Amino acid sequence: MTEDREPHDADEDWAEPAAAERVRTGVADVDAVIAAVEELEDRPVEEHVGVFESAQEQLRRALDDRPGPPGPS
Repeated sequence: MTEDREPHDADEDWAEPAAAERVRTGVADVDAVIAAVEELEDRPVEEHVGVFESAQEQLRRALDDRPGPPGPS
């Protein structure tokens, strides 16, 4: 036996997502990379790979330039 159900209106459960909070680190080079990635939403998908590759390279450079904890002696 099947139950008769009212048709479900997909729009009735729809809620506008809350605006994402912008992430900032206080490190200018890293914040610039984050801003570039945040802007991907407005760019064609074909450009995403290039932005991610550039972001990875820039973040690696920023990490390499930052002094780390002293290594074992």
